[in-house]
Amino acid sequence: MSLVMVGIGTAVPEHRIAQSDAAGLAISFANAAPGRERALAAVYRQSGIRTRGSVLLEATIDEPFVQRFFPPAEAWGDRPSTGVRMKRYAVEAGRLAAQAAATAIESAGMAVDEITHLVSCSCTGFANPGVDLELVRTLGLPASVARTHIGFMGCHGAFNALRVADAFVTANPSAVALVSCVELCSLHLQYGSHGDHVVANSLFADGAAAVVGVGCGHSAAWLGGWRIVAQASEVLPDSEQEMGWLIGDSGFEMTLSPRVPGLIASQLRPAVEEMLARAGIAAGDVATWAVHPGGPRILGGVAEAMGLPPDTLAVSRDVLADHGNMSSATILFILERLARAEAAGPCVALAFGPGLTVELAVLDRESGPAPNAARSLPRAPK
Repeated sequence: MSLVMVGIGTAVPEHRIAQSDAAGLAISFANAAPGRERALAAVYRQSGIRTRGSVLLEATIDEPFVQRFFPPAEAWGDRPSTGVRMKRYAVEAGRLAAQAAATAIESAGMAVDEITHLVSCSCTGFANPGVDLELVRTLGLPASVARTHIGFMGCHGAFNALRVADAFVTANPSAVALVSCVELCSLHLQYGSHGDHVVANSLFADGAAAVVGVGCGHSAAWLGGWRIVAQASEVLPDSEQEMGWLIGDSGFEMTLSPRVPGLIASQLRPAVEEMLARAGIAAGDVATWAVHPGGPRILGGVAEAMGLPPDTLAVSRDVLADHGNMSSATILFILERLARAEAAGPCVALAFGPGLTVELAVLDRESGPAPNAARSLPRAPK
């Protein structure tokens, strides 16, 4: 593994909603059975989220937020179908992805015509021509850029995208890869009081993040940034039914068993230790942890499994509080904050997805001039 992240960019929708207001909105979607409104509000309070962004929100003079996409539960015939949701995805996703990608390219101090590979990632929508081609058009990327799309993998999708980008820059030392993750989870709000749907409605949000990556030998690598030391995947045994993501007639429907945090707490440590051993690292030598905040109980399960002090996952909790669970983009928000804070390496990044799959990356900080570096580039913002 040799990819160095020389630029990271993030973007969120223009409008946000406080979690307390989101709980009130959920009542209009029949997310609370009659008489269970207080229990629904408790689910939202316990999420660890303060605010979330959505491309569906609008600003008004008289109200803090308005959304017109989802009608109240009584309007059965007007509920948006999956097709209607995908049309909105096609309108919104590329725009948000381009904001994050432009920031990442600027942070890397590179010109758009230096990008040779584009790896796009999203599990919340489908359109073709899609986000990748919109990035080419909007950013002015070369028409010859090599495009690869990672679709529908779940919250760990950024790890799969980074693995592909790493292979490109390892095989070709002159390659420059742009990784783009964009998720519009709010398009998949579900009506009714089914427990899995209520929890998903309370957690997921919209956001985009991007990374510019080069090989260790590239002249831009001296800028520093997170370097991928190793990556690994593990499927936890007997967990296939615990998390899922299915395409229904009314959006994508999440299955999220309450057993997931317990499975992580009981089974994660041996899997992580085995993956770290392949990289020659002991769990006790890890300086920083970047864990995808699937929810507060997921973070609690990881902390319990790995014996982590309470403040170890503070950045993960802060990103969850500020933005909610933005699926694949979330881990890059965490890595961007850790990079700005000059967090020490080695860093272990973790995320979970259907399977129940554990994706892990070992990262370290790259510094100093790369071999044969001949360029003088501005240092990436801290």
